[in-house]
Amino acid sequence: MKLAAALIGLSMLALAAETAHAEGSDEIRIGQTLPYSGPASGFGAIGRTQEAFFEKVNAEGGINGRKVKFISLDDAYSPPKTVEQTRKLVEQDEVLMMFGSLGTATNSAVQRYLNAKKVPQLFVLSGATKWADPQKNPWTMPGMAAYESEGAVYAKYVLQSKPDAKIAILSQNDDFGRDYVAGFKRALGAKAASMIIAEASYETSAPTISSQLSTLKASGANVLFGVVLGKFTSQAIKGVAEIGWKPDVFFVPTSASSISFLEPAGLDNAVGLISSSNQKDTMDPQWADDPGVKEYFAFMKQYMPNADLSNSNHAAGYHYATLLMTVLRACKDDVSRDNIMRQAALLKEVKLPLLLPGMSVTTGPDDYLPFQQLQLRRFNGKSWVGFGDVLDDR
Repeated sequence: MKLAAALIGLSMLALAAETAHAEGSDEIRIGQTLPYSGPASGFGAIGRTQEAFFEKVNAEGGINGRKVKFISLDDAYSPPKTVEQTRKLVEQDEVLMMFGSLGTATNSAVQRYLNAKKVPQLFVLSGATKWADPQKNPWTMPGMAAYESEGAVYAKYVLQSKPDAKIAILSQNDDFGRDYVAGFKRALGAKAASMIIAEASYETSAPTISSQLSTLKASGANVLFGVVLGKFTSQAIKGVAEIGWKPDVFFVPTSASSISFLEPAGLDNAVGLISSSNQKDTMDPQWADDPGVKEYFAFMKQYMPNADLSNSNHAAGYHYATLLMTVLRACKDDVSRDNIMRQAALLKEVKLPLLLPGMSVTTGPDDYLPFQQLQLRRFNGKSWVGFGDVLDDR
């Protein structure tokens, strides 16, 4: 019995020591997986910026006196690799949390594991609706506006600006496409049945979408909602121009709005295109004197002097790092996994340096979506220009 008691005592001491180490009594260990190699390697700029950001935080004394150890590993945007690297971060590197990992399939591959281990999976970089489900997965929280919320915002604009619209929808045949379309139809409400006159979808393995565009044009629609991504963004914009279709309103999602997707289609063909955003475009002259943007550029000049400032992934990395800082500072002396999730779910009208004016971050124990406000923006041939009021999907 004495031996059993001694073994139990040793086990409890070991568990306490492991918990204290993992929950960072003297150090906050943050893990992340990003594609630093492979087809999505451009997003690696997010992690490199955050690494520099936490270097700055440490140089200024850390967070509530604790230094940050930020470990960002390459998963090549491959779910099996994500599983391998996440397990390494949790079980060997003993990180306190996972933060800002990219992708729907990659995060899905580790969501159950992290929730079973009660490791925060904070600010997932994917707009899939599934990340905001505190009842089912209380340790996972999204870091982007939900695709469904964005779809709803576009529908609200149609109802306001063109109530007699004849709408055609082209969508990617996966969760990405379905989430956008679900939000769009939800916001149209009872009018969806009469306003949407044509729908088509495509597989990501398809070589082209030209036949779908021809069918949608033939419907007589004057509004096109293109839930497209990557090369299909270019194909949709160029294809619509080539068949002489000129819908009065043409939407593409935020995730498809990069200039790198517009250029292959011809920037002239993209003029008038509508998308949305909740973040200041740091390269837009209108923000040249904005304190938050100036603060961002000062950081980049000091810590990443050779970075391409036109790459919006740097600004995105900075943006999400400032959000995490808000949560960690609110934890004060209790940097436990429980308290991190508690504080992440208690954000109240938080302003961030690169968040658009009039917007803030609010969460609750039953509302895990930090970003639910967006502003529409229109492409003028050179850049995206915001217009209208801040739209909300609450």
